[in-house]
Amino acid sequence: MLKTTVYLDEADASAHRRLGAASGRSQAELIREAIAEKTWAAVPRQLSFIGVGRGTGEPVGRRADEIVRAELGRSQD
Repeated sequence: MLKTTVYLDEADASAHRRLGAASGRSQAELIREAIAEKTWAAVPRQLSFIGVGRGTGEPVGRRADEIVRAELGRSQD
């Protein structure tokens, strides 16, 4: 973990102290949580399963039901 300094105006610092006291959590914990939530919301997610299946490259949206039925009928490779 890295140490850093955050400057807050008096009203925000006071509200932050009250929130920490009311929740029983440290100010550092609250700040880390807020940064993590904001950061993860802003970073586009990378889907790890893209491109792992087999296929011909043809669009399948209109044939989804047909493809699912066919795949469910196949035995596991």
